[in-house]
Amino acid sequence: MGLLTIGAFAKASRLSPKALRLYDELGLLPPARVDPVNGYRFYAPEQLERARLVAWLRRLGMPLARIRVVCGMESAAAAREVQAFWSRVEADTAARRELAAFLVDHLSWKDPLMSSTTKPLEIRYAALSDTGLVRESNQDTAYAGSRLLAVADGFGPSGAPASAAAVEVFKRLESDGFPAGDLLNVLGDAVEQARQAVRGVAAADAAPQKVGTTLTAILWTGSQLALVHIGDTRAYLLRDGELFLITHDHTLVQSMVDEGRLSADEAASHPQRELLMRALHGVSDAAADIRLHDARPGDRYLLCSDGLSSVVPAAEMHRVVSGVAGPDQAVRELVALANRSGGPDNVSCVVADVLEPAE
Repeated sequence: MGLLTIGAFAKASRLSPKALRLYDELGLLPPARVDPVNGYRFYAPEQLERARLVAWLRRLGMPLARIRVVCGMESAAAAREVQAFWSRVEADTAARRELAAFLVDHLSWKDPLMSSTTKPLEIRYAALSDTGLVRESNQDTAYAGSRLLAVADGFGPSGAPASAAAVEVFKRLESDGFPAGDLLNVLGDAVEQARQAVRGVAAADAAPQKVGTTLTAILWTGSQLALVHIGDTRAYLLRDGELFLITHDHTLVQSMVDEGRLSADEAASHPQRELLMRALHGVSDAAADIRLHDARPGDRYLLCSDGLSSVVPAAEMHRVVSGVAGPDQAVRELVALANRSGGPDNVSCVVADVLEPAE
């Protein structure tokens, strides 16, 4: 079979002539020959396989720059790259799904348990932060109040004031009244104000690009809670004896796990496991996760910095969280557990129990 005209090649490859011209300009799929007089493009039949691969990858939504990389790989490596791309798409879709669910809940939620004469659920809480056994200073901030729980893990030369500044912004929500219908805007504003507060701290530092903080915070609203999360501090829920992680780490290693490039066991010992992809930073605008959760009497929430979660096995955390009676004793036990495991980092914990409203 001889060379195909651009029209015949477009029909066979299911790519439009316009797309073929673009891919030629980008060097992704150049024609086999271009007529020097009239500029007509001609393609070889053996180019169809690459063209069809490009078409399929475009249907997946893969960017052209990444398609060029995939097309230059051997089959096995290309398959791994496609798998990694699709895992990332699914993770991004899950994040948008959570935001959509938040919006649906926020716009339509009416608590069937609440009326003008009933009281919101109450919480019993405790917070504790410790320097650990290796670090010279504590850059964590932990806070627990009647409406707010928060843990922040600062980093960089001014990490301590950065984490404190972020939590201080959210502490104002305890005293500021706002309509329940304005919750999404209130949280969005608080995240932006916390970001600006961290930038203010970073601006006064000699290395502002290295200063920032993670943040995981829970704001109580009736029998629901609003969860704000960015970075690798974590929130767990103990319900019916099971301990659930309800946040998603924004780290390089976690993104590699999401993309199928690492297993959970490999991630636990990866040398870059502490490298953050998202945080409240002096020089970035990374988005925070915002979600709603229904709270039930008997629930216990744990917020912690990675000084606990990266050092203490999940089974040991579960044992303490489920077996220790009061929040005060629980946070002391958890910090002690981290220090008995070497205490390589600052460790902060907040534990809160959800209670029936008092008569």
